[in-house]
Amino acid sequence: MFMAEDAEEQPVFETSTGPVRVITAASLFDGHDAAINVMRRLIQASGAEVIHLGHDRSAKDVVDCAIQEDAHAVALTSYQGGHVEYFTYIRQLLDEAGCEHVRIFGGGGGTITPPEIRELHQAGISKIYSPDDGRTMGLFGMIHHLMGIAQEVDLTSDSRMKSLNGPVTPDDMAKVGLLLTLSESADEVTFKETIEACRSSSNDVPVIGFTGTGGAGKSSLLDELMLRIQRDNPGKKVCLLCVDP
Repeated sequence: MFMAEDAEEQPVFETSTGPVRVITAASLFDGHDAAINVMRRLIQASGAEVIHLGHDRSAKDVVDCAIQEDAHAVALTSYQGGHVEYFTYIRQLLDEAGCEHVRIFGGGGGTITPPEIRELHQAGISKIYSPDDGRTMGLFGMIHHLMGIAQEVDLTSDSRMKSLNGPVTPDDMAKVGLLLTLSESADEVTFKETIEACRSSSNDVPVIGFTGTGGAGKSSLLDELMLRIQRDNPGKKVCLLCVDP
């Protein structure tokens, strides 16, 4: 939902599950991260949850993150060439993973030509912002355009919810990501019913919690524990949930 009482107010972008969630990165073999660093800060300032992957990130890096984070959108810059292949491959990987709903945005200044922009839009990319867009829309105009499209994504659509009507395993990362979204946004009764419907095992598993003040060594302890668990129990799965407020 887009809300603004008057032109002087900052627009508010909301979804049925909370803030818009956006993955940001600069493309593979590309160290030009100044633009994406500006954009990600503006996206965050517009109310989004931003997961920033940095620069030189492959299509698989971006897609894996978008799936695991159950993102509404990805926003990428590409100044190094190969952008047509890069963006279309990300679209392909997302579609193959059942994440057709994830919107893809990008930019690359003059390195992405108008014919290439048209080709990418035809391939399912939501928007490639051109230098002309920057001049006519401005920075905030482009960000608000991106956020307006991303907020229309329904992470709990009927088709996605129906996908949870059966066993969900750790390899079903898109479904695991959806369950995490539901844990944040659904009412307690709905969430418990959904969990029971997609439970893949009747076994109870131990849950261990760690907490502590900053600098207490939580991350180091978790690293050592995970290394030993994986070394001594090959093939076993561990769910590691980390919250950093």
